Amino acid sequence: MPVKKDASGRHSVEVETEVPGTPEEVWQAIATGPGISAWFVPTKLEDREGGAIVLDFGPGMVSEGVITAWDPPRRFVGENDMGPGSPTVADEWTVEAKSGGTCRVRVVHSWFASTDDWDNQYEGVEQGWPAFFRILKIYLAHFRGQPSEVIPLMAMSSESKSAVWDKLLGSLGLARLAEGQRVETAPGAPRLAGIVERVVDKEHEELFIRLEEPTSGVVHLFPIVMGGQVCLSVRLYLYGAQARAVAAREAPVWQAWINGLLPPTHETTETEATKA
Repeated sequence: MPVKKDASGRHSVEVETEVPGTPEEVWQAIATGPGISAWFVPTKLEDREGGAIVLDFGPGMVSEGVITAWDPPRRFVGENDMGPGSPTVADEWTVEAKSGGTCRVRVVHSWFASTDDWDNQYEGVEQGWPAFFRILKIYLAHFRGQPSEVIPLMAMSSESKSAVWDKLLGSLGLARLAEGQRVETAPGAPRLAGIVERVVDKEHEELFIRLEEPTSGVVHLFPIVMGGQVCLSVRLYLYGAQARAVAAREAPVWQAWINGLLPPTHETTETEATKA
Protein backbone atom coordinates (compact mmCIF):
# COMPACT_ATOMS: atom_id res chain seq x y z
CA MET A 1 0.00 0.00 0.00
CA PRO A 2 1.52 3.36 -1.00
CA VAL A 3 2.29 5.91 1.69
CA LYS A 4 0.04 8.99 1.62
CA LYS A 5 1.68 12.40 2.06
CA ASP A 6 0.24 15.87 2.59
CA ALA A 7 1.59 19.44 2.58
CA SER A 8 2.09 19.48 6.36
CA GLY A 9 4.71 16.70 6.12
CA ARG A 10 2.39 14.03 7.48
CA HIS A 11 3.01 10.57 6.04
CA SER A 12 0.47 7.81 6.64
CA VAL A 13 -0.62 4.34 5.62
CA GLU A 14 -3.79 2.56 6.67
CA VAL A 15 -5.38 -0.89 6.51
CA GLU A 16 -8.72 -2.20 7.68
CA THR A 17 -10.68 -5.42 8.05
CA GLU A 18 -14.11 -6.62 9.13
CA VAL A 19 -14.31 -9.08 12.02
CA PRO A 20 -17.07 -10.85 13.96
CA GLY A 21 -18.13 -9.56 17.39
CA THR A 22 -19.57 -6.58 19.20
CA PRO A 23 -17.44 -3.42 19.66
CA GLU A 24 -16.80 -4.47 23.28
CA GLU A 25 -15.67 -7.97 22.24
CA VAL A 26 -13.47 -6.66 19.45
CA TRP A 27 -11.99 -4.03 21.79
CA GLN A 28 -10.91 -6.76 24.20
CA ALA A 29 -9.05 -8.43 21.32
CA ILE A 30 -7.26 -5.34 19.94
CA ALA A 31 -6.79 -3.12 23.01
CA THR A 32 -5.70 -5.42 25.85
CA GLY A 33 -2.43 -7.28 26.41
CA PRO A 34 -3.99 -10.78 26.50
CA GLY A 35 -6.20 -9.98 23.51
CA ILE A 36 -3.39 -8.70 21.26
CA SER A 37 -1.12 -11.57 22.35
CA ALA A 38 -3.77 -14.05 21.18
CA TRP A 39 -3.42 -13.14 17.49
CA PHE A 40 -0.37 -10.86 17.05
CA VAL A 41 2.74 -10.87 19.29
CA PRO A 42 3.14 -11.06 23.09
CA THR A 43 1.99 -7.68 24.37
CA LYS A 44 1.70 -5.75 27.62
CA LEU A 45 -0.67 -2.78 27.66
CA GLU A 46 -1.76 -0.35 30.37
CA ASP A 47 -5.36 0.50 29.48
CA ARG A 48 -5.32 4.26 30.01
CA GLU A 49 -4.07 7.46 28.43
CA GLY A 50 -0.39 7.74 29.32
CA GLY A 51 -0.11 3.98 29.78
CA ALA A 52 2.73 1.91 28.36
CA ILE A 53 2.40 -0.53 25.47
CA VAL A 54 5.16 -3.10 24.87
CA LEU A 55 5.15 -5.52 21.92
CA ASP A 56 7.66 -8.39 21.82
CA PHE A 57 8.54 -9.35 18.23
CA GLY A 58 11.40 -11.62 19.35
CA PRO A 59 14.95 -11.36 20.72
CA GLY A 60 16.20 -7.81 20.30
CA MET A 61 12.94 -6.69 18.67
CA VAL A 62 10.86 -5.16 21.45
CA SER A 63 8.75 -2.09 20.62
CA GLU A 64 7.92 0.23 23.52
CA GLY A 65 5.43 3.06 23.26
CA VAL A 66 2.91 5.16 25.16
CA ILE A 67 -0.86 5.46 24.76
CA THR A 68 -1.77 9.05 23.85
CA ALA A 69 -5.53 8.62 23.31
CA TRP A 70 -7.90 6.15 24.99
CA ASP A 71 -11.63 5.99 24.21
CA PRO A 72 -12.98 2.44 24.69
CA PRO A 73 -14.48 0.68 22.85
CA ARG A 74 -13.97 2.99 19.88
CA ARG A 75 -10.43 4.34 19.53
CA PHE A 76 -6.93 4.37 20.95
CA VAL A 77 -3.59 5.75 19.76
CA GLY A 78 -0.13 4.52 20.67
CA GLU A 79 3.09 6.37 19.83
CA ASN A 80 6.59 4.91 19.39
CA ASP A 81 9.57 5.24 17.07
CA MET A 82 11.12 2.96 14.46
CA GLY A 83 14.68 3.20 15.77
CA PRO A 84 17.52 5.68 16.37
CA GLY A 85 16.95 8.93 14.52
CA SER A 86 13.50 7.93 13.33
CA PRO A 87 10.36 10.04 13.59
CA THR A 88 7.68 9.30 16.15
CA VAL A 89 4.95 7.08 14.71
CA ALA A 90 1.32 7.25 15.86
CA ASP A 91 -0.65 4.00 15.52
CA GLU A 92 -4.36 4.81 15.61
CA TRP A 93 -6.82 1.93 16.09
CA THR A 94 -10.55 2.39 15.62
CA VAL A 95 -13.53 0.04 15.99
CA GLU A 96 -16.79 0.73 14.14
CA ALA A 97 -19.91 -1.41 14.58
CA LYS A 98 -21.40 -2.79 11.37
CA SER A 99 -24.62 -4.65 10.63
CA GLY A 100 -24.79 -8.42 11.10
CA GLY A 101 -22.80 -8.58 14.32
CA THR A 102 -19.47 -7.48 12.88
CA CYS A 103 -17.10 -4.54 13.31
CA ARG A 104 -14.70 -2.69 11.07
CA VAL A 105 -11.19 -2.46 12.53
CA ARG A 106 -8.94 0.20 11.03
CA VAL A 107 -5.30 0.97 11.86
CA VAL A 108 -3.58 4.13 10.60
CA HIS A 109 0.19 4.56 10.98
CA SER A 110 1.26 8.21 10.65
CA TRP A 111 4.41 10.25 11.15
CA PHE A 112 5.82 13.67 10.24
CA ALA A 113 9.00 13.84 8.16
CA SER A 114 10.64 16.17 5.66
CA THR A 115 12.00 13.24 3.59
CA ASP A 116 10.77 9.84 2.38
CA ASP A 117 13.57 7.98 4.16
CA TRP A 118 11.25 6.05 6.46
CA ASP A 119 8.44 5.32 4.01
CA ASN A 120 9.73 1.88 3.05
CA GLN A 121 9.29 0.75 6.68
CA TYR A 122 5.54 0.83 6.13
CA GLU A 123 5.05 0.43 2.37
CA GLY A 124 4.82 -3.33 2.87
CA VAL A 125 2.21 -3.05 5.61
CA GLU A 126 -0.53 -4.28 3.26
CA GLN A 127 1.26 -7.63 3.04
CA GLY A 128 1.84 -7.89 6.81
CA TRP A 129 -1.40 -6.88 8.51
CA PRO A 130 -3.81 -9.02 6.44
CA ALA A 131 -2.15 -12.20 7.70
CA PHE A 132 -2.52 -11.15 11.33
CA PHE A 133 -6.05 -9.90 10.65
CA ARG A 134 -6.92 -13.37 9.36
CA ILE A 135 -5.74 -14.84 12.67
CA LEU A 136 -7.75 -12.17 14.50
CA LYS A 137 -10.89 -13.21 12.60
CA ILE A 138 -10.37 -16.89 13.43
CA TYR A 139 -9.74 -16.04 17.08
CA LEU A 140 -12.88 -13.91 17.37
CA ALA A 141 -15.03 -16.41 15.47
CA HIS A 142 -13.94 -19.57 17.32
CA PHE A 143 -11.84 -18.82 20.42
CA ARG A 144 -12.93 -15.38 21.62
CA GLY A 145 -11.77 -14.54 25.15
CA GLN A 146 -9.89 -17.80 25.72
CA PRO A 147 -6.43 -17.89 27.34
CA SER A 148 -3.65 -18.17 24.78
CA GLU A 149 -0.01 -19.07 24.31
CA VAL A 150 2.16 -18.74 21.22
CA ILE A 151 5.03 -20.89 19.97
CA PRO A 152 7.11 -18.67 17.64
CA LEU A 153 9.66 -20.42 15.43
CA MET A 154 12.03 -19.00 12.84
CA ALA A 155 14.84 -20.40 10.70
CA MET A 156 17.03 -19.03 7.90
CA SER A 157 18.07 -20.67 4.65
CA SER A 158 20.19 -19.81 1.60
CA GLU A 159 17.85 -21.86 -0.62
CA SER A 160 15.12 -20.27 -2.72
CA LYS A 161 11.78 -19.36 -1.18
CA SER A 162 9.98 -22.01 -3.23
CA ALA A 163 12.52 -24.65 -2.21
CA VAL A 164 12.07 -23.80 1.48
CA TRP A 165 8.28 -23.89 1.10
CA ASP A 166 8.37 -27.29 -0.63
CA LYS A 167 10.72 -28.63 2.04
CA LEU A 168 8.39 -27.37 4.79
CA LEU A 169 5.26 -28.95 3.33
CA GLY A 170 7.10 -32.17 2.49
CA SER A 171 8.48 -32.53 6.01
CA LEU A 172 5.02 -32.09 7.52
CA GLY A 173 3.31 -34.30 4.93
CA LEU A 174 1.09 -31.43 3.75
CA ALA A 175 1.94 -31.43 0.05
CA ARG A 176 -1.68 -31.40 -1.19
CA LEU A 177 -3.90 -28.74 0.35
CA ALA A 178 -7.27 -27.14 -0.27
CA GLU A 179 -9.21 -24.62 1.79
CA GLY A 180 -11.80 -26.33 3.99
CA GLN A 181 -9.89 -29.63 3.89
CA ARG A 182 -9.10 -31.48 7.13
CA VAL A 183 -5.39 -32.29 7.29
CA GLU A 184 -2.93 -33.86 9.68
CA THR A 185 0.83 -34.08 9.72
CA ALA A 186 2.72 -37.19 8.68
CA PRO A 187 4.16 -39.74 11.13
CA GLY A 188 7.47 -38.47 12.50
CA ALA A 189 6.52 -34.80 12.14
CA PRO A 190 5.24 -32.68 15.03
CA ARG A 191 1.55 -33.44 15.55
CA LEU A 192 -0.97 -31.10 13.91
CA ALA A 193 -4.52 -31.76 12.80
CA GLY A 194 -7.19 -29.30 11.73
CA ILE A 195 -8.96 -27.44 8.94
CA VAL A 196 -7.15 -25.48 6.22
CA GLU A 197 -8.40 -21.89 6.47
CA ARG A 198 -6.25 -20.50 3.66
CA VAL A 199 -3.40 -21.68 1.48
CA VAL A 200 -1.39 -19.72 -1.10
CA ASP A 201 0.98 -21.80 -3.24
CA LYS A 202 2.50 -19.41 -5.73
CA GLU A 203 4.36 -16.11 -5.32
CA HIS A 204 3.28 -15.49 -1.72
CA GLU A 205 3.39 -18.97 -0.15
CA GLU A 206 1.36 -19.02 3.07
CA LEU A 207 -0.72 -21.49 5.08
CA PHE A 208 -3.26 -21.09 7.90
CA ILE A 209 -4.72 -24.11 9.70
CA ARG A 210 -7.38 -23.89 12.41
CA LEU A 211 -6.15 -26.50 14.85
CA GLU A 212 -7.88 -29.39 16.60
CA GLU A 213 -4.61 -31.03 17.71
CA PRO A 214 -2.40 -30.76 19.72
CA THR A 215 -5.11 -28.41 21.05
CA SER A 216 -7.41 -25.68 19.78
CA GLY A 217 -5.63 -22.89 17.94
CA VAL A 218 -4.21 -21.55 14.68
CA VAL A 219 -0.91 -22.24 12.94
CA HIS A 220 0.52 -19.75 10.43
CA LEU A 221 3.42 -20.83 8.20
CA PHE A 222 5.21 -18.76 5.55
CA PRO A 223 8.67 -18.10 4.02
CA ILE A 224 9.86 -14.56 3.31
CA VAL A 225 13.02 -13.15 1.71
CA MET A 226 15.12 -11.17 4.20
CA GLY A 227 18.60 -9.79 3.59
CA GLY A 228 19.39 -12.13 0.73
CA GLN A 229 18.24 -15.22 2.62
CA VAL A 230 14.89 -16.87 3.18
CA CYS A 231 13.32 -16.71 6.64
CA LEU A 232 10.84 -19.47 7.46
CA SER A 233 8.28 -18.44 10.07
CA VAL A 234 6.07 -20.93 11.92
CA ARG A 235 3.77 -19.54 14.63
CA LEU A 236 1.37 -21.67 16.65
CA TYR A 237 -1.33 -19.76 18.54
CA LEU A 238 -2.82 -22.12 21.15
CA TYR A 239 -6.09 -21.45 22.99
CA GLY A 240 -7.98 -22.71 26.02
CA ALA A 241 -7.23 -23.62 29.64
CA GLN A 242 -4.63 -26.17 28.54
CA ALA A 243 -2.78 -23.82 26.16
CA ARG A 244 0.15 -23.10 28.50
CA ALA A 245 0.78 -26.77 29.30
CA VAL A 246 0.54 -27.79 25.65
CA ALA A 247 2.90 -24.98 24.59
CA ALA A 248 5.47 -26.04 27.19
CA ARG A 249 5.29 -29.63 25.94
CA GLU A 250 5.25 -28.92 22.22
CA ALA A 251 7.72 -26.03 21.90
CA PRO A 252 10.86 -28.23 22.26
CA VAL A 253 9.43 -30.72 19.73
CA TRP A 254 8.86 -27.98 17.16
CA GLN A 255 12.23 -26.38 17.82
CA ALA A 256 14.01 -29.69 17.24
CA TRP A 257 12.01 -30.21 14.05
CA ILE A 258 12.79 -26.80 12.54
CA ASN A 259 16.47 -27.14 13.50
CA GLY A 260 16.53 -30.44 11.60
CA LEU A 261 14.69 -29.00 8.62
CA LEU A 262 16.89 -25.88 8.29
CA PRO A 263 19.94 -26.41 10.51
CA PRO A 264 21.35 -23.21 12.08
CA THR A 265 24.49 -22.07 10.29
CA HIS A 266 27.82 -21.61 12.08
CA GLU A 267 27.41 -17.84 11.68
CA THR A 268 23.92 -17.94 13.27
CA THR A 269 25.19 -20.03 16.15
CA GLU A 270 28.03 -17.57 16.80
CA THR A 271 25.61 -14.62 16.74
CA GLU A 272 23.24 -16.32 19.20
CA ALA A 273 26.16 -17.19 21.47
CA THR A 274 27.34 -13.57 21.42
CA LYS A 275 23.86 -12.36 22.36
CA ALA A 276 23.67 -14.87 25.19
